[in-house]
Amino acid sequence: MRAFPSAPKRADRGTGKPLLPLPLTPVGYAPGMLPPAAAPAGPAARATRVLLSPWTRLGVLLALLAAAATVVLLWRPQELLTGGWPAQLSGPTAPVVFALTYGACATAFVPRPVLNLAAGALFGCPAGLAAALAGTVLSAGLSFGLGRLLGQDALRPLLRARWLTAADRQLSEHGFRSMLAIRLFPGLPFWATNHCAAVSRMGWLPFLLATALGSIPNTAAYALAGAQASTPTSPAFLLATGFVVVSALGALVVAWCKRKALRGS
Repeated sequence: MRAFPSAPKRADRGTGKPLLPLPLTPVGYAPGMLPPAAAPAGPAARATRVLLSPWTRLGVLLALLAAAATVVLLWRPQELLTGGWPAQLSGPTAPVVFALTYGACATAFVPRPVLNLAAGALFGCPAGLAAALAGTVLSAGLSFGLGRLLGQDALRPLLRARWLTAADRQLSEHGFRSMLAIRLFPGLPFWATNHCAAVSRMGWLPFLLATALGSIPNTAAYALAGAQASTPTSPAFLLATGFVVVSALGALVVAWCKRKALRGS
C-alpha cells in the first residue's frame, strides 16, 4: 500500500507549544475519503474470483444444458407424456404435476408442440390448455433465470455484429412488444428465444407477461388438436390444424420483413 508523508509539525508563535498536525488528503481522493482497501490476496481469494467469473458461469450453464439434452435423449420424456402417463396420477393434481413436468421438459429442449398435444390428449382442451400454459411460463422463467444469472455477463460483450446489436436493442428497448410477437408467430426454438431474451436487458415482468399472453393462441390450437386427435376429420381438429399452419406462415412473413430491418440497423 502506498505510504503518504506525515504532516509537518507546527508550533504556536506565542507559547511555543506544538500544535496538532493538519490532516493530509491523499492525492487523487476527495477530503474525508479513505483510499480503497487492497483486494484480498491468496489462493482462496483467487479461486473465488475464478469460480464467480462470467466465463466460469457460462461453462456451468453449457454443462447444465448438455446434461439436460442427454437426459432427454436417454429417457425420452415425451413418450411418457404422450403414451405412458402413470395411471395413479389422476384427479385434480394431475394437471399440476403435468405442468411441472412440462416446465422441466421444455427447459431440456423437448419440443413444445409435442407437450401441447399431450396436454390436450390427456386432459381435454380447457384443462390441457391451462396446464400447458403454466408449464410454458415455468419453462420460460427457468431458462430466462439460468441465462441471466450464468450467461449474460459473458455473452453481452460478444454482441458486436450489426444484426446482433440491432436484435439486442430491439429486445432491450421494446421487450414486451418484441416477445409478444415472437410468441404469437412461432418459428424460432422456444429455448433459444428464452436465452436470447436473458442475454438482453429485458425485464422479468415484460418477458413473462408477453410469454403468457402470446402463447395462448398456438397452445390452445395444439391442445384442441390433441383433444380431437381421435377424430382427425372433425371440424375442431381441422380448425386447430389450419390455425397452426396459418400462424407458421405468418411467422415466415414477419421474419422476412424483419430481416432487412435488422441488417440495415
